[in-house]
Amino acid sequence: MKKHNLYMTLAILISMSIWGCNPLKLDEIDDPNNPSVGSVSNNASRQQIQFVLTGLEARHRGYVTNVSQAWNTFGREIWYLNGSDPRSQTDWLGQNGRVPDRSYFGFGNTGGGSYAAPYQAINQANVLIRAANNTTFLNDSEKRAVAGFAKMIQGYQFMIPANFVYNNGIRIDVEDPLNPGPFVPYAQAMDHVRSILVAADADFNAAGSGNFPLTLTSGFAGFNTISGLRQVTNAILARANAYRQDWQGVLTALNSSFMNLNGPLNVGPAHPYVGPPDAFNPLFYVPNAATNTIIVVHPSVLEDALPNDNRRAKFFQRNTPVTVSTDAGVLTGTHQDARWPSNTTSIPFIKNEELILLKAEAHANLDQFADAVAAINIIRNAAGIGPYTGATSRAALIDEILFQRRYSLWAEPWGHRWIDARRYDRLNQIPTNFDGGTIFTQFPHPQAELSWDQYTGN
Repeated sequence: MKKHNLYMTLAILISMSIWGCNPLKLDEIDDPNNPSVGSVSNNASRQQIQFVLTGLEARHRGYVTNVSQAWNTFGREIWYLNGSDPRSQTDWLGQNGRVPDRSYFGFGNTGGGSYAAPYQAINQANVLIRAANNTTFLNDSEKRAVAGFAKMIQGYQFMIPANFVYNNGIRIDVEDPLNPGPFVPYAQAMDHVRSILVAADADFNAAGSGNFPLTLTSGFAGFNTISGLRQVTNAILARANAYRQDWQGVLTALNSSFMNLNGPLNVGPAHPYVGPPDAFNPLFYVPNAATNTIIVVHPSVLEDALPNDNRRAKFFQRNTPVTVSTDAGVLTGTHQDARWPSNTTSIPFIKNEELILLKAEAHANLDQFADAVAAINIIRNAAGIGPYTGATSRAALIDEILFQRRYSLWAEPWGHRWIDARRYDRLNQIPTNFDGGTIFTQFPHPQAELSWDQYTGN
């Protein structure tokens, strides 16, 4: 634990010295006490590469707070009640005709954790790849392993801005921060994600077997071997292929992932939070704390839950509800998030439960209904609600899978329900009657993108 704290603290400081406010721009810092991009890109020591890698893990979780609070509000999985700043309700819920603009609250000029933070991670991964390739302190196999890890993180991170701005498109060519490439459509961005993850898998394959050559945080416990990281890479690829509607590709990726039809559902890599000098879990709230700023369970989630579903244990009923006044009236939160035992609990970023549901979804879309039902029943039986007994048409099974995803993946730091409803053209099924708001489809590029293009003449 002490080694983790040391690595994470130094890595965060190094990340801060490497990156400025522009998520696409590197700062050249000539400070002997803080590594610059130049120093780690030219025959970096093994320890320097270790710090950049651990810093990348810290960057990898930079989206968690913003995406968890905002995207899960968009999909009405939660309300983020904030008594000190009503825009967390009025703006994010789209009350009184509010619609996303380039400086929308919570995303600012750079897009916050939904846009800037992922690009910072992507570019730090590029620094890590250059550092590994340009050093004599790693052998060829170790260089491929480090490159595979960096690309795995990039594949995951590119999906965040892609799903935030959706049809408005994202930049995928950001190697040169002073001359980034053009915006590309969502489909092309997701194809890029696939290509990065395939390249990561190839790098891991070339790295051989055994343990990863550098130290990973506790978030990768159980996956800190080359084969384990290949499994994580393919799990992320399965999610990406579902967004690409490549259903056979989903199944192929799952076959090389850590999916275990007979194993615990919560197994998977995570974002660790170990407390000072590192960060605390940003989603943890003390049960029954006297507060008016807290994530609460959306009323529709409570209303639609099956009474004997043991996933209801995720919802803690407060002794005193939280109330916040908004333009559309008072919002009342009766239940809060019960998933995190403490403020140092890790947050999974992909897990076995999601992979089994992806398997069900792929089979359903390929009209392999018996296989889809078998996967659905793994989830249903684990939830204590018994086997599926409904119709076995594609439409009926997709309805069932989306319902199970709603509770199995509730309020995870990804906004699953918002994305799921959009990709199945069901945004109109997300209820607004509890808050008088609007369901958003996508966001425009943040103001910094427009300002940058005007400044550079792109």
